Amino acid sequence: MPKKLVIPIGPQHPALKEPASFDVTLQGEKAENILVKLGYNHRGIEKACETKPYLHDSYIIERVCGICSHSHSTCFLQAVEEIANLQVPMRAKYIRSIIGEMERIHSHLLWLGVAAHEIGFDTLLMYTWRDREIVMDLLALLTGNRVNYAVNVLGGVKKDITEEDKAQILKAVDALEERTKYYIQVCQEELTLIKRLSHVGYLSHDDAVKMGAVGPTGRASSITRDTRKDDPYAAYEEVDFKVISDDHCDVYGRALVRVGELMETYSIIRQLLKKLPATPLSVPAPRIIPAGEALSRYEAPRGEDCHYVKANGTDKPERVKLRAPTLANVQAVSAMLKKGYLADVTIVIAAIDPCFSCTDRMIVAVNDGSDMTWGQLREQSINWYKKNRGVDFTKVKLKIS
Repeated sequence: MPKKLVIPIGPQHPALKEPASFDVTLQGEKAENILVKLGYNHRGIEKACETKPYLHDSYIIERVCGICSHSHSTCFLQAVEEIANLQVPMRAKYIRSIIGEMERIHSHLLWLGVAAHEIGFDTLLMYTWRDREIVMDLLALLTGNRVNYAVNVLGGVKKDITEEDKAQILKAVDALEERTKYYIQVCQEELTLIKRLSHVGYLSHDDAVKMGAVGPTGRASSITRDTRKDDPYAAYEEVDFKVISDDHCDVYGRALVRVGELMETYSIIRQLLKKLPATPLSVPAPRIIPAGEALSRYEAPRGEDCHYVKANGTDKPERVKLRAPTLANVQAVSAMLKKGYLADVTIVIAAIDPCFSCTDRMIVAVNDGSDMTWGQLREQSINWYKKNRGVDFTKVKLKIS
């Protein structure tokens, strides 16, 4: 019997662009056990939001993820608006939904290219990333930015969609729809792709439910759950669309779900543009938010995004807590890789479309029960690195406000 061997994947790895870390225990070429390790990319965004006014927080929270920046911004603001009892105008809700669906196109095309790259299908990577530029240009047209769109404000949005913009959006959607039909054909007929992705990263329906898989990862294991349908927000009650699911329960199924969702997204955008109501873009929002708490849910491209906000009657939140979809999906990777080959590790991890900037969290336990200040946190990290790594950061100047 082959000897067991533990192979570290990451935190720096040529196929995984973020600091993902997995310890894979091999029996021969097959994985017997997988340890998922987080904690390499903590940026303190939750803590930062608790020290800044709500106006600043909407921009900070966008930096959780460049691909899902609008998802996080909208999800956070929905919670604050619920606490403040702000009635967001319908036109603003429609615009938020349109930008959100464009972000979904951007994310799914990006994923399709990355997945193709991981299996050596670089022609598909070049095609999808070329077509992704169409929607990136649209986002720049509507918001002024290709990423971190900054279109949301507390109580609505700050940028409108004109009739000229509508015409350009519809033209781009028509072009993207034709390209997506081709990608669906590739996924259904290209035997090399089908054989490479089928039966890889298997996650049964029961395991997906048990591990709380969300988004395309869960829907590819026959979980027909989508926050836009189950708990409608923004303008999703005003449109008709299907929740795309698949029963392959593998990486191939996750590819089919994403290309199928693209077709639904084009339909959603057309419906939203056709019904776009003539209301104001926003309502006046107070600087001081009354005491209260709210939990907001949002169907980000990777799955359900959750933001919890607790207000204490000041201009800053007392607590901000978010759970991005990757944190829900990453534990399922262990089940997906068991009994799989080492050569499949990168495509299986990529198949959940991970974002470790969204995922990483840190908990600091202080004996007296008090919170730790930025200065104390920095001092603790300096001492830890000095003691355990022999690195002295005391000469690094950092302004602590």
